Amino acid sequence: MRPLPRYDSVAVLQPVESDPMSTCVFIQIRCRPGTTYRVAEEIALREIHSELYSTSGDFDLLMKLYIPKGEDVGVYINDHLLDIDGIERSLTTMTFKVF
Repeated sequence: MRPLPRYDSVAVLQPVESDPMSTCVFIQIRCRPGTTYRVAEEIALREIHSELYSTSGDFDLLMKLYIPKGEDVGVYINDHLLDIDGIERSLTTMTFKVF
């Protein structure tokens, strides 16, 4: 990670360029009651995520995922995630620029 430029001891916020080889998405996952830990374990075993969190609210899990460049986001998520038994619903948020 590169250091932030400094001006009189105050950090100047500079955008960090995202990886041109992938697209970052966040996916919220709702699981059938009683299956959240099993779904999380299956996701972990597939090693497709960057980060995976349990959450409160309408969704049970929040996953950060990098889609390889050239892959169709919807197809990739369908083929690598949504076939896991116990997933009831998902909500994908696309990202554009990282700061």
